[in-house]
Amino acid sequence: MEIKKSAFGELELVFPTTEYREQLEEYVQEHIDNNEYKLNGVGGLDSLKDFDKWLEKINNDLSEKTIIGSCIPSTVFLGVRKSDNKVVGMLQIRHKLNERLYFNIGHIGDGVRPSERRKGYATEMIRLALEECKKLGINRVLMACNKENVASAKSIMKNGGILENEVISEDGKIDQRYWIELEEKASEKDFYEIKACNL
Repeated sequence: MEIKKSAFGELELVFPTTEYREQLEEYVQEHIDNNEYKLNGVGGLDSLKDFDKWLEKINNDLSEKTIIGSCIPSTVFLGVRKSDNKVVGMLQIRHKLNERLYFNIGHIGDGVRPSERRKGYATEMIRLALEECKKLGINRVLMACNKENVASAKSIMKNGGILENEVISEDGKIDQRYWIELEEKASEKDFYEIKACNL
């Protein structure tokens, strides 16, 4: 199997709409068929069975004025391949961090559907996500991944991620925490805020 070195320029980030309902149902099902039940970067799509309610939720999640509860505002994007409009992955950008997100989750959560892995799409999605982070005023981006997920770590490092440390997650596994500097100097207030959150 040929492994694509780079998917630079092949994807665009698209905010979910009803146009992608069928594709997203297939996206979730493909993970389930691959025995993957907890999806990264989907904003609750894997737990909310009603697409319309999920769409309402992620729209509410965009702002502190509309978000329900005390969670952190976030934006969900689809990684859409330009050539055929196929959703190959998804990601979620948290606009800031609370204590839990700072510990081992980070600003960006991302995932690629099983059939589209090993093609460079995760690296490209992160690159595009970092551009969105700049628009949000996030100058220092935290990303985390399980130590065993070598492919994820490589995608983060290819985008400038520098390993800070390793921590033990709630499930007893080792998570790696990487920082990506988007500007030479970033104030701590830009990326860290203690706030209660029910994820």
